[in-house]
Amino acid sequence: MTDSQITEAAIDLLRALISTPSFSGEEGDTAVLIEDFLKAAGHAPQRLHNNVWAASSNHAPGAPVLLLNSHHDTVRPAKDWQGDPFAPVQEGDKLTGLGSNDAGASAVALLASFVILARVPELPVKLIVAITAEEENSGPKGIASLLPQLGPIDAGIVGEPTGMEMAVAEKGLVVIDCTAHGKGGHAARDEGENALYKAVRDIQRIQDLHFEKVSDLLGPVKLSVTQIEAGSQHNVVPAACSFVIDVRTNEHYSNAVVVETLQDLLESEVKARSLRLNSSGIASDHPLVRAGAALGRGSYGSPTLSDQAQMPFNTLKMGPGESARSHTAGEYILLSEIKEAIGLYTQLITSLPGDKKDYQ
Repeated sequence: MTDSQITEAAIDLLRALISTPSFSGEEGDTAVLIEDFLKAAGHAPQRLHNNVWAASSNHAPGAPVLLLNSHHDTVRPAKDWQGDPFAPVQEGDKLTGLGSNDAGASAVALLASFVILARVPELPVKLIVAITAEEENSGPKGIASLLPQLGPIDAGIVGEPTGMEMAVAEKGLVVIDCTAHGKGGHAARDEGENALYKAVRDIQRIQDLHFEKVSDLLGPVKLSVTQIEAGSQHNVVPAACSFVIDVRTNEHYSNAVVVETLQDLLESEVKARSLRLNSSGIASDHPLVRAGAALGRGSYGSPTLSDQAQMPFNTLKMGPGESARSHTAGEYILLSEIKEAIGLYTQLITSLPGDKKDYQ
């Protein structure tokens, strides 16, 4: 196949991915589609759970290993979606459908780039393309389960909608469950201890809390109370009130430090669901960033989380589409954005140095 034929096959794959439901943990059918695409291009894909990957063999001995990663799971469609979210609709350059932007376009662009680059003699890096599952819910059978199977990796490109600009830093995420404890009583009498009032005081403390260190790329730590629940009926003083805090951390504060701060500050019981999704970043002089800058790509800090938070090596988040389209009704991608991405990915990768020392 020519490069243009590979590109068209990748766009056809995206249409098929949109047509096939792949909610987090339910990606089996789309995993088969990805396997079939790689097989048709002459590769021997492997699979663990619903993660599919393949490796190139046209690199020089001892070449650095570069991971090309995106995900094929989606969130559920927004309630205000008009029409069928699983029916891809093309109007000129615009392709609408669930998962088209986040992150189907990145997935197929990376797959096409892999197939194209796997034919280049003496590629400076060994490529592993891995299209993985459970990214949207940071599930246990996603990238975290696959990485031990891939061996040592020197760097990675994570495909997410960034307008093909370089997200060189990313905020971390910690979700915290809080419970204010009181004592039940009859609302008509002066009895009981209202847990809801305790929770409200704590929520005000959270609103007033500001972490001193502000990131040049990511801004301040952001705390948002997003859910609250209390009470069983109108005439009973609630004995417990639970609420949830969504915290987005910058590189100056680990998730553990933020949780400890809240435990000291609040009356409520504070429990983090996980501490593993910390902020991540890549140095401005890293080969991936230098190569992207040479292609005229700008850099910025991303407020949204991706699977790069689970990767213990330097990664650059970069992909077609725009983050603002993700998880919205009428999500779409432009076919020209996919074609541009394939061209930029292939140029960036072929310009990389072939010495592992440059990636340390």
